[in-house]
Amino acid sequence: MSEGTSALVAWLGLASVAVVVAGGLLVWLIDPTPADGGRRGFFASVWQAVLHALDPGTVAGDTGHWYFVAVAFLITIGGIFIVTAFIGVLTTGLDGKLQELRKGRSVVLETGHTVILGWSDQAFTVIGELVEANSNKRRACVAVLADKDKVEMEDEIRAKVGDLRSTKVVCRTGDPLDPDDIALVNIAQARSVIILTGSGNDRDAHLVKMLLSVTKAENRCTVVGSVSDQSNMPAARLAGGPGAYLIDATTVAARLIVQTCLQSGLSVVYTGLLDFGGDEIYFRREPGLAGQTYAAALHSYPTSAIIGVRQGDGTVLLNPPSDYHIAAADDLIAISADDDTVVMAPPAPIHHELIVAGPNPAAAPKRALILGWNQRAVGVIEQLDQYLTAGSEVVVVARHHEVSLSLKRLTGEVRNLSLSLTEDDSADRAVLESLGIAGFDHVIALCYDDVDRQVADSRTLVTLLHLRDMEQKFDGKFSIVSEMGDDRNRQLAQVTQADDFIVSDKLLSLMTTQISENPHLADVFGGLFDAGGCEIYLKPAELYVRDGHPLNFQTVLEAARMRGESAIGYRLAANAQAAPAFGIVLNPNKAASVTFGPDDRVIVLAKD
Repeated sequence: MSEGTSALVAWLGLASVAVVVAGGLLVWLIDPTPADGGRRGFFASVWQAVLHALDPGTVAGDTGHWYFVAVAFLITIGGIFIVTAFIGVLTTGLDGKLQELRKGRSVVLETGHTVILGWSDQAFTVIGELVEANSNKRRACVAVLADKDKVEMEDEIRAKVGDLRSTKVVCRTGDPLDPDDIALVNIAQARSVIILTGSGNDRDAHLVKMLLSVTKAENRCTVVGSVSDQSNMPAARLAGGPGAYLIDATTVAARLIVQTCLQSGLSVVYTGLLDFGGDEIYFRREPGLAGQTYAAALHSYPTSAIIGVRQGDGTVLLNPPSDYHIAAADDLIAISADDDTVVMAPPAPIHHELIVAGPNPAAAPKRALILGWNQRAVGVIEQLDQYLTAGSEVVVVARHHEVSLSLKRLTGEVRNLSLSLTEDDSADRAVLESLGIAGFDHVIALCYDDVDRQVADSRTLVTLLHLRDMEQKFDGKFSIVSEMGDDRNRQLAQVTQADDFIVSDKLLSLMTTQISENPHLADVFGGLFDAGGCEIYLKPAELYVRDGHPLNFQTVLEAARMRGESAIGYRLAANAQAAPAFGIVLNPNKAASVTFGPDDRVIVLAKD
């Protein structure tokens, strides 16, 4: 008994067999000829012993010699004490095993799967994207380990993710900070690991500990996580080792907010590139282009947009010069619907007579308004200082315990901005009207981090409604970028006609999932979100081609190439308020016809 259920089942099973065999042998020896006159064989005697052991009522029908009845009675007594105990212990053991399975404490048997450590609202975005990425696979598995009830996790995933298609999601209950519990998800044979740390103040500490636990498991898979405080990045890199890809969440979110603020429609472009539902970024090695120029590669793929080259040593070159010669070991970086759609074909004709050579308009000082405050606000102002020209102004309206000290420190660091602060309620209509909203070029609505997330999002939504109403009332022409803490409020933000909005956690989740599927994308995203590298811009179409003339996108591509840029799509102003694309067409077929108007934009990858 002290050795557990398995040993007890084994010994009771052996004892039960002994009772049946011994009883059957006695019946066969002492009563070879039953009352009906037939000859009873050994196996028939054993079968009678089995019936007596399993069913005590069988003895009531026994007839014959008294010693036969006595032996049958002894077999029945043995069955009551031993066989019944065996059945009871077996039933209890099976029930205990089922309870253990329900609690999610069994080891995952799959290999080549994706592991998610931790639980937060990001889990639903990550799982949904993995389901989309695995849609062309026959069997795929995602294993989730979190300190949460297994059944509750499965119910929430079914409710919020929906159809899992060919992907199997396995949930296990355990502490993702405990190396012993991490072993439940078979991390040593996983393909990639995604670490989710929630929204607590100590999430970076949890990230570092989980990285150490994953490293201890001696796995060689890709590990992806995000660091909320940039000062913790060195410790996280040391804990994760060379196989970990860590995202500076605060810096990336600040860059996304600023880039989107300055260019209406850019958030839709980023969302389209980062999710698996549309066009994504792929790597393609094309031996036929070895020795040719980057300009030739741009025009060689009618259904894919080439944006750069990954050299043989891993160096990523986004939008290299047109005369860059492609080496045999280089991989092209392409935006395409799938990896099998990056296919070469003869290019469509170019309408050279419709190409114009318009210069970039001179940058002028801008006025930006920041409503609300959180830990990303300092990064947002630092990024604005890099993008805006000298003489620009940033006005902050917020009630937050850190805002005054932070702005005092930033005042001595920024070069191109003048900073001012109004400590008031940023969601108050009277406060907003007193600011002279029509005089601002850009408005950024941040969600507060010192209140509940839903309360913060509610205040942001109210602010958005006020801003849109004031924009119509005062005939303002400023861009609005909003930040939502909870992705579930994204649909509500669309109702406000805010064609640009940032859900930081969602975009970071999308980026995390993309890197877990292809680690080489980390360098590509790093280049796209770097103010000193090539970035995505939405520029007036009139700088590239003539307005009002039907032409194909191959012509637009050539016009952008002549300017040292790589064109990847366009935006039509007529559809700028139609959700969810807001007029954005990413990676169009280069042979398809399009006619641009005065307010339409071309989406390009350029240095400025």
